[in-house]
Formats: sequence, structure tokens, C-alpha cells
Amino acid sequence: MTTPALIGDIGGTNARFALVMPGSVELQSIETLPCARYAGLVEAIRAYLEQVGAEAPREACLAFACPVHEDWVKMTNNDWAFSKKAVAHELGLSNFKVINDFTAQALGIPHIDAKDLVKIGDGEAEARRPRLVIGPGTGLGVAGLIPSQRHWIPLTTEGGHATFAPTDQRERQLLDYFRARYGRVSIERLLCGQGLLDLYLAHAALLSVTASYNTPAEVTGAARAGDRVAREALLRFIKILGSCAGDAALTLGALGGVYLCGGITPRLVEWLPRSDFRRAFADKGRLSAYNAGIPTWVVTAPWTGLLGAAEALHNEEVT
Repeated sequence: MTTPALIGDIGGTNARFALVMPGSVELQSIETLPCARYAGLVEAIRAYLEQVGAEAPREACLAFACPVHEDWVKMTNNDWAFSKKAVAHELGLSNFKVINDFTAQALGIPHIDAKDLVKIGDGEAEARRPRLVIGPGTGLGVAGLIPSQRHWIPLTTEGGHATFAPTDQRERQLLDYFRARYGRVSIERLLCGQGLLDLYLAHAALLSVTASYNTPAEVTGAARAGDRVAREALLRFIKILGSCAGDAALTLGALGGVYLCGGITPRLVEWLPRSDFRRAFADKGRLSAYNAGIPTWVVTAPWTGLLGAAEALHNEEVT
């Protein structure tokens, strides 16, 4: 009997695991485990396998929200760190692939049903052109997807750590606020869960208003309830996301479209059409018409990263 392979998508907050049969992307026994509950990766994997009653796998492909190009992997937004070789030996894996979480998001996109895509604005995708996958969660992920004759080739990046570039007076004020707090200001400093909260605190300070909320979820809830400062912060978050996605689309030449993933964007679907997202996405001077023709979608499928990790397991373009 064939043993299922282990698939995982591990972020700063949650570790999502599933099993797949070799050569398949049909996910089985999907479970989400909070990372903070486990000392490290091996402990979380063993807990998952025990929870679903699975035997030890021979193969695994796991995606992580951090750089993964060396043997030693240190996660950016939680305390887990491990050696790939040591984990493979400890778990008895004959094939162990470790990929970036947005590489997995990108590879999952071709497996997403149309019903799990919400289009924002105009634009039409060109066939067999590069696609951009971007989205805020615990951090900001950015990846590309390039067509080849046999497979989609993922382009792994750390684009979320590029420098934030303000586009108007308010954003220059925000840059000063974030620089005083963090020194260098990457895009991820603003476009992540903590970034949304920091944007709210910055707006409160700039408007000389007492801050009333302490979590990103509270800020989003307050914006929905009509709180002026929370609403302004949330709309600014979305506008900056549009601007940065537009820059990344130019860099990649993403005429195949832009896919908004991550833990936050699907929760903002109702906000995006009435925000400045598309205006900022297309506001690129001489290349404004170029970007205006690129479509953008919110990906609402819950397991895109797991699908991508399943695809990567035997995709010869992913090493």
C-alpha cells in the first residue's frame, strides 16, 4: 500500500498540514495547528500525524514563511528554526522538499477554481504570461509564476522586504513615523497584520486622537463600524497594497494577472472595490495604461499554499 506524503504550509502563526497520495494534489486530513503550541517543527509534525492517525510518511514538501535556500532555516515571524538534513533524518524522509510559503501560494494558483477568485476592477489576463502572487498576512509574501512548456515555474522572492516608497504627503508622514520606530522601513512593515495596527496607531498620532484599539482585528472591526481613524487607516493599508502590487507587477511584467493571497486580503473583499486599490495599482505615470490592463483577483480558496506544496513535491522545476 502506498504511503501518503506529508504536505505543509507554515506561517508565523499557524502550521497547516495535509496528506496527499503521490502524483496527486487532492488534499486529505487537513488540520491547522497553532505554532506557539509546539517547540519546533518536528514536534508539530508528530502531533499532526498522531492527531490524524497517519503512519510516518516517506516524502514531505513543506512551505515556510521565510528564506529557505540554506540548510538552516530560521523563521522570520516565529521562534522555529531547524536543519533540513536533521529533520529529514529524524523523521525518516527519503524525499524532503522545503520551499518558501509564497512559492507554494504561486504553485497553488493553477489549481484554484474560478469560484474561489474575486476580480477587482478591469483588465484581462494574457495567456502564458507571468503571474504575480502577493499578499499580507503575518508578513508580506511576493512570488512570481512563469510558464514553461511542461510546468509553471515559481519565482521565489523576498519582495516584501523591499523599501517602502511613499507616494503622497500622508505617506511621507507615515514613513517618518515608521522610521522612528523601526529604522529602515520595508513594505512589510506596513503591509502585514502588525502593520495594519501600526498604521492605525500612526493615524491616531498624526490626527491627535487617542488610540482605542490594540489588535488588527479590532481595527478592522472598528472601520466596519464607522470609526473614522480606523477606517482611514484601513483604506490607506489597501491603497498602499495597490501601489506596491502595481510596482511588483511592473517589475515582473505580470500580464498574466495579479493574485492577492495571504491571511488578510480575503477578509477585505468588500472594501477593495470601493477603495483606491485599483487607482494606486495603475497610477504608474507613463506605464499607467500597461498596469490598467492587468487584472487583479482576490484568492478566497483556504488551502492555496497546501495545493502548491503538493504540486511542488514532484514538480521537477522546484528544487
